[in-house]
Amino acid sequence: MPRALRRRAAVAVAALPLAVLAGCSSSGSGDGGTTEITFLTTNDAPNPETADALVEAFEAEHPDVDVTVEIRPGGTEGDNLIKTRLSTGEMTDVFFYNSGSLLQALNPDSTLVDLSDQEWVGSLTEEFLPTVSTDAGTYGAPLGAAFAGGIVYNKPLYEQLGLEVPQTWDEFMANNETIAAEGDGAAPVIQTYGETWTSQLFVLGDFANVLAVDPEWADQYTAHQRFYADEPALLGFEHQQEVAEAGFFNEDFPSATFPDGARMVAEGEGAHYPMLSNVIQTILQNTPDAVDDIGFFALPAEDAENTQATIWQPNALYIPRSTEGPELEAAKEFVAFANSEAGCEVQNELLPPAGPYAGTCEVLDSAPPLLDDIQAYFDAGKAANALEFSSPVKGPNLEKVTVEVGSGIKTAQEAAEFYDQDVENQARQLGLEGW
Repeated sequence: MPRALRRRAAVAVAALPLAVLAGCSSSGSGDGGTTEITFLTTNDAPNPETADALVEAFEAEHPDVDVTVEIRPGGTEGDNLIKTRLSTGEMTDVFFYNSGSLLQALNPDSTLVDLSDQEWVGSLTEEFLPTVSTDAGTYGAPLGAAFAGGIVYNKPLYEQLGLEVPQTWDEFMANNETIAAEGDGAAPVIQTYGETWTSQLFVLGDFANVLAVDPEWADQYTAHQRFYADEPALLGFEHQQEVAEAGFFNEDFPSATFPDGARMVAEGEGAHYPMLSNVIQTILQNTPDAVDDIGFFALPAEDAENTQATIWQPNALYIPRSTEGPELEAAKEFVAFANSEAGCEVQNELLPPAGPYAGTCEVLDSAPPLLDDIQAYFDAGKAANALEFSSPVKGPNLEKVTVEVGSGIKTAQEAAEFYDQDVENQARQLGLEGW
């Protein structure tokens, strides 16, 4: 079967139930001494396209290796799939996954291949390296750039209504009032609970503001001395409840999906989308003419002096311990290629950076203008890593309770108290003191 057709077939197979997927994820040596490996990525655009492009470029330089791409869902479903396949020894030879706390939940010292002897490790930034490492080794290579979590907004709509980027929460709510009254039907705030992971940004994107008020919060949270049910962390839940109760969401927020949200903010059907800035990649793919219309600002704090951008380090490529022999060497070559000059060309083309790179790649002058908005926070010293890069504690049900807050099912206080309980099991599984 031709390589391109084999990759497309693998995408179709990846949509099948896990039991079928697991049976299809083996690798080995093909005809004529060719080594066959598998690569698992996520289903959200442009990751499947990026995977295919990386594979095509890699195979051009490594004709003795065939790479088959498989696709998985995102969110909790995808997390569970990863954990199941690692525990059963049926993981693909390379996979794309989060850095930070979600990686730590995979027990990387026992499930992943230590890549600390690889040449590209020396290029990793000091902010990124700890997010893919433990005391025992380094396990991941970045794919894509760092990105921010906050408010992605439609600049023409702001210009039309004479609005300025808000520095405080009250200013943000005042802008929403203006949009609701004068925005020709545009939703002041876009929410897309058809994909539950997208509901978390009011809380997760506020973390840099929490640190501005309480610089020790992450360490104390890890020690079980800080709680979401208390200020300042409670404010993220409260702000989501306030916006929901004001009626500022799009009418279809319970069923709208992430691509819907990206299109809405790109086309001006909505003004603000609380989201990760790498939504620009989906906008570039689906509504490329609108890329220059998209801006970014940090979720505003109560006080302007505490408004900071929350930064996510990029996801990474990992190799499971079940990959052995010639497949292991081919997998290492593939991971290294992703951070080579040719791999960086693919990243810049298909994963347009929405923040600085964490490894060998460099941002091009042609990057989307949204990047300038984010860089301004770095330049002003008003940016901090998201909590998941400072603490291994993250409960599995945050996206559930933030949907409930946004839908009026739980109050902010109830959701925060539930989430404080939700994280306890994970913290105990990690053996953290104080839990």
